[in-house]
Amino acid sequence: METYTVYAPKLVTRKEYFAPGHRACIGCAEALALRLACKAIGPNAIIVNATGCMEIVSSQLPYTTWRLPWIHTLFENTAAVASGVDAALKAMVRKGRREDKGVKVVAVGGDGATADIGLQALSGAMERGHNFLYICLDNEAYMNTGIQRSSSTPFGASTTTSPAGKVSIGQVTWKKNMPAICAAHNIPYVATACPSYPFDLIAKVSKAVSIKGPAYVHILSVCPTGWRSAPDISVRLGRLAVETGIFPLYEIENGQYKLSRDTIKRRPVQDYLKLQGRFRHLSAELIAQIQERVDREYTQLQEKARGHQG
Repeated sequence: METYTVYAPKLVTRKEYFAPGHRACIGCAEALALRLACKAIGPNAIIVNATGCMEIVSSQLPYTTWRLPWIHTLFENTAAVASGVDAALKAMVRKGRREDKGVKVVAVGGDGATADIGLQALSGAMERGHNFLYICLDNEAYMNTGIQRSSSTPFGASTTTSPAGKVSIGQVTWKKNMPAICAAHNIPYVATACPSYPFDLIAKVSKAVSIKGPAYVHILSVCPTGWRSAPDISVRLGRLAVETGIFPLYEIENGQYKLSRDTIKRRPVQDYLKLQGRFRHLSAELIAQIQERVDREYTQLQEKARGHQG
């Protein structure tokens, strides 16, 4: 049994602002996530894109996938550049150089550019209250540069810099909770999303870009190459991540938690882990450890959401 909020936008535009013809890997859920997000963002926006998979596959000269104004920047300063764009737009309006047309500033980065290298700039931008949306496309490692571990890599996952072996279980730390870190900045809106639930993703990004002040949307993006999963099951894997409670879908609006989908009887984490080569080495004991952690954290999230309902 489960309860969930149904997001069904009456109209999803057929216009493509992240156009087909890019060079993403077969089965890349990150490209699907960005395509859906751009539909929600619409044409009146400036995109600031960190180095990473989506920058590489979308901007190989002389071609571009982008049908929006787009800036490529570095891992570490994506939020800083977005802050500068926001400040520049405000200054131009204040000085009468341009009309206030409500241009949306959107920063896009992977988990490495967000949770690791760019965290300082992101924290500063949120603390200063800039009017921008930050989207983290989380494929749980540095996939573009060779599948190195990040602080978003799950416990037990094998990567090229946290390889599983005779004396190693792979990643030995637990995934950093970026939505909670962003919510601790007391920003107006934080949400999690997954392209396996497209209407939910579109609705959350739409809400995020309409909010004044900083907003953050954390999107789980299945990577068949790095996860060593079949390219035709990326949508299925995203659904399993949610159904097991490994990646819950929720919102934090002005500090109030709300579960978008509350699964009372969740599927065992083994259903999700067994389809990925990066977890192939895990013992029954380690899987039980992961299950206990997921159950505990999901219960804590439920309590936060129910507490705010009361």
